[in-house]
Amino acid sequence: MTDRVLGIETSCDDTGVAIYDSDRGLLAHALYSQIKTHQEYGGVVPELAARDHIRKVIPLVDAVLAQAACDSDSITAVAYTCGPGLAGALLAGSAVAKGLAFSWGVPAIGVHHMEGHLLAPMLEERAPEFPFTALLVSGGHTLLAQVTGVGQYTILGETLDDAVGEAFDKTAKILGLGYPGGPAVSRVAEKGDPKRFKFPRPMIDRPGMDFSFSGLKTFALNTVEKALLDEQTIADIAYAFQDAAVDTLCIKCKRALKETDSKKLVIAGGVGANLRLRQQLEIMMSDLGGELFYPRIEFCTDNGAMIAYAGAQRLHQANTDLSFQVKPRWSIEELPAL
Repeated sequence: MTDRVLGIETSCDDTGVAIYDSDRGLLAHALYSQIKTHQEYGGVVPELAARDHIRKVIPLVDAVLAQAACDSDSITAVAYTCGPGLAGALLAGSAVAKGLAFSWGVPAIGVHHMEGHLLAPMLEERAPEFPFTALLVSGGHTLLAQVTGVGQYTILGETLDDAVGEAFDKTAKILGLGYPGGPAVSRVAEKGDPKRFKFPRPMIDRPGMDFSFSGLKTFALNTVEKALLDEQTIADIAYAFQDAAVDTLCIKCKRALKETDSKKLVIAGGVGANLRLRQQLEIMMSDLGGELFYPRIEFCTDNGAMIAYAGAQRLHQANTDLSFQVKPRWSIEELPAL
């Protein structure tokens, strides 16, 4: 039997909806970004994010149904992001998903946001096979995991404070580059002088694979306070920050691959779109005789396609409870294995 899953993503500030077919693959996807809504505040305002999701989800559902040339009768399940994320944003998506599932008479599937990111590379023609090592990097998460199958995740290391994406955003704010910070820092860093500033690589002198990025952000702040800021200096600091963050991630990835005796590395999450990070990991994996896998750029950031795909994998474990229960905090290690 063919499964056709509608996926809804509302964990933070992007509203994503998609349809995944178990035989034909991804049929349609649409995304509404709230960047303009939150730019003037320099970061995501949870209440505004939740309100925007409420306004946008149903129009996006209609859009992907039309794009896929199918009607609601052909949908066999509705998947939604259950957590982790902003509580109000999660509740907005959960309420719509449960309502649609009830009216269409199909199961509702609560999906772990980070599992969605982790499985996003499976949507590509060149998809990784289990087992592999994964680096999940976003605005709210930074972790390394050993992956032996869907739901079979062992965390090898994670951030002890700021996620790397959060550190990018805060550094961008310090440099006056606006929001979102990651793309802004990367863009400006292209004009930076590699030799002018040298930033520390946090926690690389300690054993293990945990991360810490708050000190790197503080180092950027101290550098800014001591410098006379002009366009070139901003670019030089951006370069030094990005270089340190990327180098740290690569060093920890290399340790994880050695620990797991793996030759396959998956990178996913919003920071996975960083071209400098991709380039350095490509070089590292080539030197190690291994392979690097990642989703296309549009599926690095939050999107409905990854939720629809993850929901399709978990369809037969679906929870039909129609209460609006979400999990703003939820460890990926708690997921049941398939």
